[in-house]
Amino acid sequence: MSDLAPGSADFRQPDRLDLDLSGADEPNLAGGCHAGADVLREATNKAQGAGLLERYAADYPVGPHDQPQSMCPAFGSLRVGLRMRRTATVLSGSACCVYGLTFTSHFYGARRTVGYVPFNSETLVTGKLFEDIKEAVEGLADPALYDAIVVTNLCVPTASGVPLRLLKRQINGVRIIGIDVPGFGIPTHAEAKDVLAGAMLTYARTEVEQGPVAAPANRASRPTITLLGEMFPADPVGIGMMLEPLGLAAGPVVPTREWRELYAALDCAAVAAIHPFYTASVREFEAAGRAIVGSAPVGVDGTAAWLDAIGTACGVAQAQVDAAKDRFLPAIRGALAANPIRGRITVSGYEGSELLVARLLIESGADVPYVGSACPRTRWSDPDRKWLEARGVRVNFRASLEQDIAAVEEFRPDLAIGTTPVVQHAKQQAIPALYFTNLISARPLMGVAGAGSLAQVVNAAMANKARFDRMTAFFEGVGSGPNAGIWEDIPQDRPQFKKKYAALNEAARKAAEAVGS
Repeated sequence: MSDLAPGSADFRQPDRLDLDLSGADEPNLAGGCHAGADVLREATNKAQGAGLLERYAADYPVGPHDQPQSMCPAFGSLRVGLRMRRTATVLSGSACCVYGLTFTSHFYGARRTVGYVPFNSETLVTGKLFEDIKEAVEGLADPALYDAIVVTNLCVPTASGVPLRLLKRQINGVRIIGIDVPGFGIPTHAEAKDVLAGAMLTYARTEVEQGPVAAPANRASRPTITLLGEMFPADPVGIGMMLEPLGLAAGPVVPTREWRELYAALDCAAVAAIHPFYTASVREFEAAGRAIVGSAPVGVDGTAAWLDAIGTACGVAQAQVDAAKDRFLPAIRGALAANPIRGRITVSGYEGSELLVARLLIESGADVPYVGSACPRTRWSDPDRKWLEARGVRVNFRASLEQDIAAVEEFRPDLAIGTTPVVQHAKQQAIPALYFTNLISARPLMGVAGAGSLAQVVNAAMANKARFDRMTAFFEGVGSGPNAGIWEDIPQDRPQFKKKYAALNEAARKAAEAVGS
């Protein structure tokens, strides 16, 4: 085995991502994806031109609170691709990023293979990485297995200008979709879903314009309303029931589960922007001549306004709209009355449906003083924002973690609904809390089914306040400060030691600065 010893010619050395591309005309990418957002933006603009990041900045503006804390944005686009049938997914990025993304995807139950094209500084700089991607795609393009292959550039390949746009649009009848999803250009994973959904709609719309396409497996006999944004599976069914008296049907949900549904999504009477941040997708629907309707049929007021807006967009007679409202609004009102929620609740999250949840909670009787969303404000979210603000709710788009936590501290709610760190902070303060994504977003919100869906879990959580208080009293002073850890004896705080060593550290710091000057 001596011929395979480290240092021998045949021993495989580990890859090193020494991406120091600095020079007279090159931005410095030393540190790879850890080089800093400004450095990566500069590199991307030089390698690809300013168009890519300018378009992302326009579609997904970060102000006024800058980029919120969220998981890697590419998780969103990866999730969309992995949920589609007959679709292969290939990632190009740093190995640590790919590992984290695939781990998270399988944690969420993807059960699908993720392709990965590795690279090092040589293949990245010389252009060999693009050739490796091209070779991988050509090897995957089997029409018996796939309708489409999605290739995603992560941060470093995007900043280095790996030109996915040069891949063939189609190989052996398999569509090739290349997208750049850099963490320094896409603020949240929710918006990265739109990046891929928009790219697929662009491709599908071009196919429709060029000639006949495959008919969807299930085609409605009535004009349809395409539903934009991921939602609980029961919600499209409930929406379809409310559309029936209008002579309409619920169309596909975008992002779709298979390619042919994209054609059906484009072939609609109007689009309901249930999640209002799908800017690229909206652009494609508008290019296809489709009207966009904001908000959603949530609660009594939301459902009434939404049915009116759908009727206007589709030219439905007001008498039909009124008949639909007379049929469904009393049932929704009754469900809300039968499932009251009493208590103060703060809401925050990064899914994009936070405003809808807040509306439903308020109509259920809750006091909601604050709603924070990591997603941006758009014209499609304005109906919900205006409704909430008219009731004294502080609505915070592009909310940071610090702002969401500050709201919990300010309002001291009976329940905090939010992201994992918000939930953790609230529980440390003995405030009951629920994780938005798994416990709130994963429930029906629309129509009659949504009217009573939140009461049980929300009321049960608020009822646990007494348990939190008992636990806090029992563990008072344990697990923090000098009492952290496991001890045989009762630990004693030694403030004199802290003071002594703080002074020594400060003296050492000043001495080091003096030497450096």
